[in-house]
Amino acid sequence: MLLSSMWPINVNKTREMLIGRALMVCISPVVLNSEPIQRVDTFKLLGVHISNDLKWGQHINVISSKAGSRLYFLKLLKRAGAGTGDLLGFYNAIIRPVLEYASPVWHSSLTVAQTESLESLQK
Repeated sequence: MLLSSMWPINVNKTREMLIGRALMVCISPVVLNSEPIQRVDTFKLLGVHISNDLKWGQHINVISSKAGSRLYFLKLLKRAGAGTGDLLGFYNAIIRPVLEYASPVWHSSLTVAQTESLESLQK
């Protein structure tokens, strides 16, 4: 029994991404059940945005935007008179995980500008 017959692959949810030298040659797309699989430049895998150049610009932009919108709520809590402990708890529970999720995967590959951008958000 073939694995695909046990768990059929959904062509609408499957993506193909070329990485590295494969970008320089013309490779025909993968075809599954007579339908071509969509080729993408970036995709989100387990909350981490991966691009075909293996750089983290899009991921940093996404988490910076998400953290920035959550920082707005922190500002609203401060204006409403929330205590320092409550503000710190909100930061540790809601904002910091966004900035640090899967950081062992991507943090060592950041540019200086990307690192400074994340540091400024945390300050």
